[in-house]
Amino acid sequence: MSNQVRLRDVGPADLEVFFAQEHDPEAARRSKFPPREKDAFMAHWTTRVLGDPTVFVQAVTVDGEVAGNLVAWWDEDRRFIGYWFGRQYWGRGIGTQALALFLEREKTRPLHADPFLGNTGSVRLLEKHGFRRTETVRHGENEHIMLVLDEDR
Repeated sequence: MSNQVRLRDVGPADLEVFFAQEHDPEAARRSKFPPREKDAFMAHWTTRVLGDPTVFVQAVTVDGEVAGNLVAWWDEDRRFIGYWFGRQYWGRGIGTQALALFLEREKTRPLHADPFLGNTGSVRLLEKHGFRRTETVRHGENEHIMLVLDEDR
C-alpha cells in the first residue's frame, strides 16, 4: 500500500462506513463520543452535515478506500473542526496528511477544536498543525481541551 491520502466529497455509501467507524468501541472510548443509533446517525448526517450549506465536509480516502472524514461547522460565532478515522488508519500519518489537505481548503480562521483531554493522539495531531491550547471545557462529565488555529496560520 502506498498510503496515498486524498479528500473528496462525501457520497451516500460513505455514511455506512462512517457509521461503522463511530461504533468502534475503542474509538468511542478515546473520543468520549457515544455512538448513535443508526436512524439518529443517518438523520444527523443527512440534515445537519450534508444538508447544511455552511458545513464543509470531506471524505478521507487512502489508496481509494474510505478512511474517515473531516468536518468544519459553525457553533454560534465560532468555526469548529472535527474528524473521525477508522482504527486501521491510526498511527500511520493518515490524519496528519488529511488534516493538512483539509486546512488548505478550509480557510476560516480562527478555527476551533475541542478533543477529549485523554485523546492524546488527537490533541497531538491538532498541535502539529498549529492549533494552540486555550482552555479546558466540560462536555457533560468529560473534560476537553479547547484548541484554536489563529488567523495567521
